[in-house]
Amino acid sequence: MLRIKDFELHVEDLGFSKGEAVVFLNGVMASTSSWYTLMKYFVKNDFRVVLHDFKGQLRSDKPKGPYTFKEHAEETILILKQLGIHQAHFVGTSYGGEVALNIGFRYPEFVKSLVIIDSASEVDEKMKHEIEHWIDLCKAKDGYRFFHGMAKSIYGKTYMKQNKAMLEERAKATAKVPDSYFEGQMILYRTFIDDVYMTHRLKEIKAPTLIVCGDQDRLKPLKFSKIIHQEIVHSELVVLEDCGHVAIFEKPSELQTLMIGFIHKHLTTIHDQS
Repeated sequence: MLRIKDFELHVEDLGFSKGEAVVFLNGVMASTSSWYTLMKYFVKNDFRVVLHDFKGQLRSDKPKGPYTFKEHAEETILILKQLGIHQAHFVGTSYGGEVALNIGFRYPEFVKSLVIIDSASEVDEKMKHEIEHWIDLCKAKDGYRFFHGMAKSIYGKTYMKQNKAMLEERAKATAKVPDSYFEGQMILYRTFIDDVYMTHRLKEIKAPTLIVCGDQDRLKPLKFSKIIHQEIVHSELVVLEDCGHVAIFEKPSELQTLMIGFIHKHLTTIHDQS
């Protein structure tokens, strides 16, 4: 646990301490463990890998909200400063991708590259309605019902058909989470609905950026990744076929190949911040 401001965040600092840093940023319902498969290559190949749970997430403190993405970005940078890291590649999925975008335009001097997975820079009424539904599920504090209630909006149809048993096990595991998990989730969901609006600032991002989206993403459909791609000059957009919102679970091999290639391509990039 690292003390940041007046609370503590769960932080993992792995791999080669003098290696080029890669920072993985969680989706809203997830924890650092969601990256363990995708981060293995980097740990084994002399990168330094940093992960943390945002405030409000599973193993970090859950101070009273509301939060902002500006705060999440600042807190991520404060972690890096404590670890003596001055630049990094940032990989974020969903909520974590939105934090990474904020880092991109608020702290450009820290950013070597960005990988943004299934994220958005604004919301529409359909997305807002879905997140409000998640808040209602959280209020009941029934983990099993919560998991099944949100599953259809984040997993692709093929993945759900092929992984029924595994998803049922995840639902049962979610039934065991403490009530504090749901309290933190509600704050994070509100943060997203109220504060994610940043399309107008994306043009400020100068770092090379890879944007990835599943073609079956029902929560944050492809149109939102296209907006990000259109606004960031140095960006590439890749669409994963037969994939829902959680590409990190549904298409880990394809995503890892994309990440490794993109990050290696930009290991020594020098950014012009003018």
